[in-house]
Amino acid sequence: MSRYFEGMEMFLHHVQVSGPAGCEDAMRDFYVGVLGMTEVDKPERLRARGGAWFRAGSAEVHVGIEEGFVPARKAHPGIAVGAVAALALAVGQAGAPVTWDESIPGLRRFHTTDPVGNRLEFQQAQR
Repeated sequence: MSRYFEGMEMFLHHVQVSGPAGCEDAMRDFYVGVLGMTEVDKPERLRARGGAWFRAGSAEVHVGIEEGFVPARKAHPGIAVGAVAALALAVGQAGAPVTWDESIPGLRRFHTTDPVGNRLEFQQAQR
């Protein structure tokens, strides 16, 4: 417990990844067309910034436009899914890399990248 703040329950609302100007259509193709997420309308005041927001279940990924964009090599969202093997198959069929990682015993997971190189982790949801 924090010595500065009496804790409260917290939930992750979204993660933001970045991309270069003009990447929105490629990101839509991947996040909607491959991953099966739904695009979420951005608030009117934020639309001029570009980018796009996506949601599946309680997971949201926001794509922000960043001048001089370079994808992070290690930072990534970790998203639990109901059928990780089926998602890996779809991701691979779409031409994105699928790298299985067995370094955590009992956890089935893989890493991939989106069209601009953001690293993503998908793992089998634990029931």
